[in-house]
Amino acid sequence: MCAIAGAVSAGGVDPGTVLAMCETMAHRGPDGDGLHVEHSAVLGARRLAVVDVTGGDQPVRSEDGRVVAVFNGEIYNFAELRAELLAKGHRLAASGDSECLVHLYEEHGDALVHRLRGMFAFALWDGHRRRLLLARDRVGKKPLYWGVRSGSLRFASELKALIADPEWRGEVDPVALHHYLTFQYVPAPWSIVQGIGKLPPGSTLVWQEGRVRVDRYWRLDATPRPVAAADEEAEAERLRELLLEATRLRMAGERPIGAYLSGGVDSSAVVAAMARQSSRPVRTFCVGFDHAAFDEREHARRVAALYGTDHSELTLSDAPLEVFPALSWHFDEPFADSSAIPSLLVARMSGREVTVALTGDGGDESFGGYRRYLMLRRAARLRTPPVMSPLLGAAGRSLQVLSRQGSALRKAGWGLELAGLPAADRYTRLMSYFTGEQKWGIYTPWQRGRVGGVRSGALVERAFAESSAGCDLTRFMDVDVNTYLPGDLLVKTDLSTMACSVEARSPFLDHVLMEWAAGLPGELKIRGGTTKYLLKRALAGWLPADLLRRPKMGFGVPLASWLRAGLRPLAHDLLTDATARGRGIFDPGAVARLLAEHAAGRDHSDRIWALLQFELWHRTHLPARPSADHPPA
Repeated sequence: MCAIAGAVSAGGVDPGTVLAMCETMAHRGPDGDGLHVEHSAVLGARRLAVVDVTGGDQPVRSEDGRVVAVFNGEIYNFAELRAELLAKGHRLAASGDSECLVHLYEEHGDALVHRLRGMFAFALWDGHRRRLLLARDRVGKKPLYWGVRSGSLRFASELKALIADPEWRGEVDPVALHHYLTFQYVPAPWSIVQGIGKLPPGSTLVWQEGRVRVDRYWRLDATPRPVAAADEEAEAERLRELLLEATRLRMAGERPIGAYLSGGVDSSAVVAAMARQSSRPVRTFCVGFDHAAFDEREHARRVAALYGTDHSELTLSDAPLEVFPALSWHFDEPFADSSAIPSLLVARMSGREVTVALTGDGGDESFGGYRRYLMLRRAARLRTPPVMSPLLGAAGRSLQVLSRQGSALRKAGWGLELAGLPAADRYTRLMSYFTGEQKWGIYTPWQRGRVGGVRSGALVERAFAESSAGCDLTRFMDVDVNTYLPGDLLVKTDLSTMACSVEARSPFLDHVLMEWAAGLPGELKIRGGTTKYLLKRALAGWLPADLLRRPKMGFGVPLASWLRAGLRPLAHDLLTDATARGRGIFDPGAVARLLAEHAAGRDHSDRIWALLQFELWHRTHLPARPSADHPPA
């Protein structure tokens, strides 16, 4: 099941509204739909049939019909839960996972979320208590938007389902936009539309008698446990066992299954784990580029050959302009991670052959895979007297201005600038695509007035304050799990695959595996200059040694060159025309300078792309009309 929507109101709900919301998300569930209707509650669902294909229709109901649920996701331990419920006398009409929810609620109430192993967003209506429960999985693999207006609460798997109703379309939230420009995505609990929010990962929401309460039910404990050097091989063996189990659970289902194989360590590990437990060749899919610096197809081919997979490739030569309308439609909030382009294209390719695709998402956050962890740790070792911090920051910024992105001079500048900052500020600076100063320089006075005093860094500071005990390295990783992973990576995976009616599953995001990995000491994650130390040790017998040693590339695209070639006219036209200027948000002169400097050789590709995606999103989802979203004439 891949799309849910609904509304509750003491004054009554129009079923047609919820039906229209579900139709907006038909791509997420092309195999069927269902609706539960009461005076004050209507719940709807669209289905992508994977488990119990013939009998898993929704909504699902308790024996007496008082408890009703709609569900998006997969519960991998549902067989165990079904056996437990049947032993307690519950009657289950179907053989899938969805029906477990209503009976688990009867047994455990809201605490049912602790019994679920999988990815989920669900809505459960308790008709006896006139009470709605919304819940989202621990890490945030499945999305859930919600809002309250005139005493009515509405929810949906995608924002477009809510704002399709003109009364709910709302205006751009200036604070959400401010955070988007910093991080490339709109972080929870905001959405880009005022009055609509995202339920944060690992959280529940209860609506009853018009009152709303949101609670966090899960947070990763990243407190490291001691591991002696003599026990490292035992830890590596345990890692292999957990990865094999998590992969086996995600290979279940009645529809064709495959995997996305980039050639990196994480996706290669998942393919290896699948091949070890499959009686037939694994279907693998890869996207690459004519630009060598961004192309990993050679490494993906080696893994495919090693395990005898049925391998397919897609090659991009230039910016695929034809995909932009679909990108803007399916990513119904501004989203500036440019790897959404190859993600959508590989999902399209795989969707012609499989219904389920396994990914390597989550390996970097659990095992220390990002190169930025090395940079942040090295910066921390440059102990600096407070009086020197401003001088180092200024020197670092000057080196960056004088250099091109990726050069040794620029990296030296980053190191100097970060060395003079506290841990949370180092992380924020490294993850910022627009700094506070750059945003202030591109805003109009009207926009500055709307976000004065708002700091995106405060979100990171809060995440650091809430992270469990440990060294800075484990805290950086914990912050990633609570911000970058659900806000960027999982949004990209969910929306790109669901756009093509493909269900993505991520073994590294199994919460049992994540909880075990979180307790590993930092030196088993990064040792010297080696990232993912323990994971690579565990995979030594599964993957070639040189593949495990090679530097991480990431899933990037040649955006800088595209914006100087095929995308240059589009970016110029959309960002400088009367429609964009008329929004009154960005200073036209500052935008023009950004475009001109990039064309002349300065790399502003990430910032231009963020502005371009916002503009494309606005034209797609908030068509021009008289609105408070514009400055005074």
